[in-house]
Amino acid sequence: MAAEARRAAGTATATGRGRNPIGGHVPVAGGLAAVGVRYARSIGAEALQVFVANPRGWATPPGDPAQDERFAAACATDGLPAYVHAPYLINLGSHNETTAERSVVSLRHSLRRAAAIGASGVVVHTGSATGGRTRETALAQIRRLLAPLLEELSETGPRLLLEPTAGQGFSLCSLAADLGPYLAAVDHHPRVGICLDTCHAFAAGHDLAAPGGATALLDELERVAGPGRLGLIHANDSKAGVGSRLDRHENIGAGAIGAAAFAELLAHPSTAGVPLVIETPGGPDGHTADITRLIALRDHG
Repeated sequence: MAAEARRAAGTATATGRGRNPIGGHVPVAGGLAAVGVRYARSIGAEALQVFVANPRGWATPPGDPAQDERFAAACATDGLPAYVHAPYLINLGSHNETTAERSVVSLRHSLRRAAAIGASGVVVHTGSATGGRTRETALAQIRRLLAPLLEELSETGPRLLLEPTAGQGFSLCSLAADLGPYLAAVDHHPRVGICLDTCHAFAAGHDLAAPGGATALLDELERVAGPGRLGLIHANDSKAGVGSRLDRHENIGAGAIGAAAFAELLAHPSTAGVPLVIETPGGPDGHTADITRLIALRDHG
């Protein structure tokens, strides 16, 4: 019951705590509730994101039901929308059969664990077309592999949130326009949404630092994906320049994107009710400062 209450609290928070709940990715080694929620509270987070498995491995740990229940209950009490980030190794477009099969198992694990802890969504990187294969071939494989997982999603459970990458290698999805073919490959499934990473978008070529740049990106994103697809924002400044294809996160306002872009993003109609989660450096002090700054931009412009 706590998981259901958590999800209900998350929905209310998304429209009630300011315009957008603002939080961070939190450590959970030692327990989702014992460590994760405590850390979220310490940095002033209004939302949180966690890993439920080693982000750089294929292991699928079962979790601790008691800890899951405590986490869900604590998030419900605090009104914290929670999200799960799937492991980085997942690549559903891989030409390597073992990698593709393990990717399905790993993503299914993240989705099931997210449901168990009452999370609102599971973020997964959109992957790449490896082995010299065409984008069309890779997307056809993604369609085949994702179809069973999408059928397992409930209408009240977590959404699958596609996160475009910074454009490294043979990325299937980095620019907003790339989401069109990707969503078409999954038949625009209603439980599929988008996680926008500002650093990734900037590195891929969307100039968020230019006046009107964030507005232009969000307008294009809504044209390509349709309204209501944006489910989460990874709010990260960038150490590298626009179009660099380098995924190098920086603290809010200290990088090449700048604070003005985040104020613009927070004011856009398509971001209403969408949580922001930071994945920035600096430890607790840096995270507290970034969350405080984004809350100020949200509340005061």
